[in-house]
Amino acid sequence: MQLHFYGAARSVTGSCFMLEDGQRILIDVGMFQGSVEKRNYRRFPFDPSEIDALILTHSHLDHIGLLPKLVKYGFNGEIYATRATREIAEHMLYDSAKVQEEEAHTLTRKNLRKGLPVVKPLYTTEDVKECFRLKWRNVEYGKTVSLDNMAFTFRNAGHVLGSAFVEIDAGKKFVFSGDLGERGRLIIRDPEFPPKANYLVVESTYGDRNHRSVEESIEELKQAIMETFERGGNVLIPSFALERTQEILYVLHVFYRNGELPDCEVFLDSPLAIDITEVFLNHPELYNEETSREAKHGNPFFLPHLRFTKSVEESREINEVRSHAIIIAGSGMCTGGRIKHHLKHNLWRRECSVVFVGYQVKGTLGRKIVDGAKRVRIYGEEIAVKAKIYTINGFSAHAGRDYLVEWSSKSQPEKVFVVHGEFEKSQKLARGLKDFECVIPAWRQSFAV
Repeated sequence: MQLHFYGAARSVTGSCFMLEDGQRILIDVGMFQGSVEKRNYRRFPFDPSEIDALILTHSHLDHIGLLPKLVKYGFNGEIYATRATREIAEHMLYDSAKVQEEEAHTLTRKNLRKGLPVVKPLYTTEDVKECFRLKWRNVEYGKTVSLDNMAFTFRNAGHVLGSAFVEIDAGKKFVFSGDLGERGRLIIRDPEFPPKANYLVVESTYGDRNHRSVEESIEELKQAIMETFERGGNVLIPSFALERTQEILYVLHVFYRNGELPDCEVFLDSPLAIDITEVFLNHPELYNEETSREAKHGNPFFLPHLRFTKSVEESREINEVRSHAIIIAGSGMCTGGRIKHHLKHNLWRRECSVVFVGYQVKGTLGRKIVDGAKRVRIYGEEIAVKAKIYTINGFSAHAGRDYLVEWSSKSQPEKVFVVHGEFEKSQKLARGLKDFECVIPAWRQSFAV
């Protein structure tokens, strides 16, 4: 039996693992982001037509983003995911394809003026359509699915709506953590613990540190809003469309309900996040107890001055708002999307604030701002960084070091493969798992198991 690491090895993005034993099972097929983005354009290190089944742990692009490419190059097997993951994946992939098409169109225009060739997108909306013509199987938590000589079970990973870690029984027992959440999340239920396993593949995004508590982070966000409004500025929140946006809306809803939100306008300026918020409203069975109680009294994301701005025209109008606005927009790492326009109009203003509530991968615009850059380039223009920058990591959808160690130890594995983390962070988690044999696989490394 072979275990292959085709992504998220000594880096955070591009999750893709293959378990091979007579049949070939792929666990995730994620997009690479940040400094390793060029890997998306390389050939797969396997023949997609020979993959028997694809198991998706959740719907973030670094776990599903290369699915259209996989299908384009021959994958025709079944896809297994929770119902919420499948619904969100459709929104995520169509949005990703539109971004690919727009970027290719822009680059082609520039190239043609220079006498250079046409740029083709990584994949198109037509490629995404092909993905959803395949057979998707909705799998509930706790239900075991047979795949010839293997069987797998999804358990709640507590990361985002519908996320799962995967137990695979192939004679030997494997656990793939996917992305693991922390206890005490704002909307969804806490992660389950894994069973005993021979091999554990565990993420290490925050393998080097713990997060502040959610309560501290909520208070920090409240202070950031109050201080910014006192200065007469706007609050910009670059936010991932999935989970983080809904958590921020939920927190603002609680502020409003408790009379703690100053009079302001709130803009959700992300068509993708708007669509995904609808998916959240359609899956109250996945809420934790507190959110379930809140939902019994109405929409848990309600705010009186909340505007969903889907059109480009509505988005541009926000530029006229000079103060007392909270603007939530993607992308969460500021690599694209409408947040870049809002940064262009607000980042140079001392009275404004940018509140980062998610992980910023090396090489992204968000990471440069967080790391203290004095000037950044946005749409070809040098923009001074004068706004106050907040980094609030307690909203993270990823578990901190202590919980990763506790969670991993429950499986009592013979060997741990530490993945989905910058190398130094994976090393620190491995040191925390000193009672177990730990390996930090390199990209495209394979192991006999």
